[in-house]
Amino acid sequence: MIAAPLRLATTSTDVGNPVVNISIFAAFVVVTLVIVIRASRDNKSAADFYAGGRTFTGPQNGTAIAGDYLSAASFLGICGAIAVNGYDGFLYSIGFLVAWLVALLLVAELLRNTGRFTMADVLSFRLKQRPVRMAAALATLLVVFFYLLAQMAGAGGLVALLLGIDGQAGKNLVIAVVGALMIVYVLVGGMKGTTWVQIIKAVLLIIGAAVMTLWVLAHFGFSLSGLLEGAVAAGGDNGAALLEPGKQYGATSLSKLSFISLALALVLGTAGLPHVLMRFYTVPTAKEARRSVVWAIWLIGVFYLFTLVLGYGAGALVGPEAIAAAPGGVNSAAPLLAFALGGEVLLGIIAAVAFATILAVVAGLTITAAASFSHDIYANVIKKGEVSADGGVKVARWTVVVIGAIAIVGGIYAQNQNVAFLVALAFAVAASANLPTIVFSLFWRRFNTAGALWSIYGGLISCIMLIALSPVVSGSPTAMFPDADFAVFPLTNPGLVSIPLGFVLGIVGTLTSSEKPHPERFAEMEVRSLTGAGAERAVVRH
Repeated sequence: MIAAPLRLATTSTDVGNPVVNISIFAAFVVVTLVIVIRASRDNKSAADFYAGGRTFTGPQNGTAIAGDYLSAASFLGICGAIAVNGYDGFLYSIGFLVAWLVALLLVAELLRNTGRFTMADVLSFRLKQRPVRMAAALATLLVVFFYLLAQMAGAGGLVALLLGIDGQAGKNLVIAVVGALMIVYVLVGGMKGTTWVQIIKAVLLIIGAAVMTLWVLAHFGFSLSGLLEGAVAAGGDNGAALLEPGKQYGATSLSKLSFISLALALVLGTAGLPHVLMRFYTVPTAKEARRSVVWAIWLIGVFYLFTLVLGYGAGALVGPEAIAAAPGGVNSAAPLLAFALGGEVLLGIIAAVAFATILAVVAGLTITAAASFSHDIYANVIKKGEVSADGGVKVARWTVVVIGAIAIVGGIYAQNQNVAFLVALAFAVAASANLPTIVFSLFWRRFNTAGALWSIYGGLISCIMLIALSPVVSGSPTAMFPDADFAVFPLTNPGLVSIPLGFVLGIVGTLTSSEKPHPERFAEMEVRSLTGAGAERAVVRH
């Protein structure tokens, strides 16, 4: 059975009841704030604020990782990309999932054993502390910035759809409210509160996606081929292209290179994402870190299978034209599908889940950035390690406020971008600047400070420059500055160039440096990373 698509207008009165939507939003915010406040009662030390006291189990942390990782890009951006671009959109799901194998095999357990609070703890373990910490902190802050842009843009589009906000001022206000809630969550709850919000959000998101997936399949008689036929029929003259590669990227040599570049960024970026790496410090042992990743892989994998059905379901039941015309554009596909299936109640529930997704992820990103600045830059670079734990936490709290303000301003300017694509840029920065240094630090005995700085700054600068000179920023109707045109780099994702360059610069910097190697430090790091000897343990209170 091929169902006719539901043609939706672009006003919110046609896609749900704003009163119902606001009520469900408010209920979620109230419940999670209560949980955050209760969790904050045990925040008595830096380990509590940054790492949740290292008291979370592997399954709990794995669920929180899934909640952190399954962002607005996963739920809103990917569903929309599949609905509009079909096969090409599903490549995001595949890339995000396969990337976890790299994180599991290369970094999860080793990072947990070697570091304390941040990625810079690992990179500076056997190198010169101050320059490496500064470089790693700057890379962390930049990755977090790109990721925050995606989440804030998703928030603006989602709530604009549900509340009928068509004016730019109203959308800007929505983003400001999301930023304010994010600041409150992190200031009050720290990592403990953030973790519980992420756990709740992950459970709600996976259950909500499962219900919608079964509903869509039931609509087509549990026939996947029937679902695909419905999507093709709703796509009009170009519907058949949804089942073939090339609808989004084209079939030219340049488009194929862009796809390869995107794939590299997605697969290699996860192992360098600072907000994901920081989650490994919230468990008491390396064994629990491994369990965390296994749980995360299963939960994330199941969810990404759901996105295939949800994306094509939105294309079949809503229609690509209605999705593209709605406030929020392609990011509105999942909420519009919920309305087509279950009316305003299901729409309100799914939209609240999406809203919870955004709040949980931005809270995790914010505490990561705050920890990086206060622990790495302030405590270890500016104060040279001579700062009390309480002093570092106070700086972290102030940093949260500043980051929240920056995220609000950046989100306002990024509203027209697909959130999945913005996250892909964050992955490119992480893979170019962070991953080469992490791998060399853990596995290359000769690696030194110069190599780390060359790798981080080289990968970082090249990635940012290529992004700035790409069609993402200028020279195209969907660019951040559509009226300008200074795009000279043809690829939409810089990973193909910047990731290998980051590795090469790390090698060149190491081999050309006169710095003497310290094999005893590498030996200590190797033993600690493999055995966990000396790693941070949970703080047990009696």
